[in-house]
Amino acid sequence: MNFIPVIDLAHGLVVHARGGQRETYQPLQSILCRSSKPIDVVAGLLDLHPFTHLYIADLDAIQGRPVQSAVVQQLHVHFPGLQLWIDAGIRDAGQFRALKQVVPVTLVLGSETLSNTSPLEDPEIYETAVLSLDFKPPFFLGPPTLLATPALWPERVIAMTLDRVGKHRGPDLERLRQLHRTAPAVALYAAGGVRNRDDLLALQTMGCAGVLLASALHDGRLTADLLAGMTT
Repeated sequence: MNFIPVIDLAHGLVVHARGGQRETYQPLQSILCRSSKPIDVVAGLLDLHPFTHLYIADLDAIQGRPVQSAVVQQLHVHFPGLQLWIDAGIRDAGQFRALKQVVPVTLVLGSETLSNTSPLEDPEIYETAVLSLDFKPPFFLGPPTLLATPALWPERVIAMTLDRVGKHRGPDLERLRQLHRTAPAVALYAAGGVRNRDDLLALQTMGCAGVLLASALHDGRLTADLLAGMTT
């Protein structure tokens, strides 16, 4: 199972995501780094564990402001060994293609901001994108047709439960089981709520391909020894 740290970017800084209430997010305070500057935060994460991927949520872009492409470029240059996944609030195929020319990353299609399912009907996008199915219970955030049509889902799918992000409530195991039953061939990534080793073991046992992590890394509940022990 791939452990993927997450950074949430707002106005050039990393912020602490809690429950999807983005207007309340504050600059990150972490035991891993001394500032909320993206370079410092990512360096602290890599000192903790040799992560191979980094997930970037560009909260400015998700909320309709310009993509923080300079920050993403800076991270790409400073950490060339990291595979960067970014959710930049893509709404349509044209925006996907334009952004692909600007930042050398894997683009995430967040259902929350998709206007419709047409980008996933484009073979080029379908083959390269990661899809994030975004939930804020009891609601699915996105085109209803997308959730009801697993044939539209690409190879990699994130199940993002926003109201569990930063809330220490544990992952939404039942939703993950349901999605796995719906599309067993998809590589499913869990996002939101992971607290400890037991949560990681539950996701591993379920067959998740990976898990997105943030709060439990920055407050020390997921230690270097724990992560190393689960990847050997």
